[in-house]
Amino acid sequence: MSTAAALQPVAPEPVVVYPDSDGQPMADNTEQFEFIRDTQSNLDACLPHFVAGDHLWYPVKGHPEIRVAPDVYVVIGRPKGHRGSYKQFEEGDVPLTVVFEWWSPNSNFNEQLRKHQFYERHGVQEFYAWDQARNHFSAFVREGGRLEPVNADEGWTSPLLGIRFAVKDDALHMFRPDGQPFRSLAEMEKLRDAAAAERDAAMAATEKLAAKLRELGIDPATLAK
Repeated sequence: MSTAAALQPVAPEPVVVYPDSDGQPMADNTEQFEFIRDTQSNLDACLPHFVAGDHLWYPVKGHPEIRVAPDVYVVIGRPKGHRGSYKQFEEGDVPLTVVFEWWSPNSNFNEQLRKHQFYERHGVQEFYAWDQARNHFSAFVREGGRLEPVNADEGWTSPLLGIRFAVKDDALHMFRPDGQPFRSLAEMEKLRDAAAAERDAAMAATEKLAAKLRELGIDPATLAK
């Protein structure tokens, strides 16, 4: 190589932009919105992994056109935290592990097939979908290189997450690994408020008892030894 050639400046790599939004609405209707919100909240509360809803996934570095926005997903082994989008190549090349979709009446077969093929191609291990129009639950688990359907007519438990699914009265019900049902945000808030009130009442009762003991000349600290 000549000296002149060696001194030629190296062209910088082109900047690749990975948008955090695809410009599409989060949900087609209130039922789908509640599914995304409540499923993400319950999974995030009971799992130690990264959980997101209505969030873009970029599985291939340098190709921002290869992307999809699952309704809800879990990535086992990746830490919780805020992200504008999930760029797999910045996450130890760990793909989404489990994906949840709500097929609204506006979604068509081609869209559903495209997403299934995308998840299959890029390494998703489990895929669950609820068809709002037909009140039908579908479950797929990876076998080799394919996401194969499993019989979930009598209910199904995710092998990786321990989340149980059941269809009753034409509605999808989901349960945490401890058997507790998924709850709405309002229900979760009421439970937190009730627990906080119970703790406050217990602390007040303890302090009242300690004060009474001190009146009798007894140091409450000595009773704990």
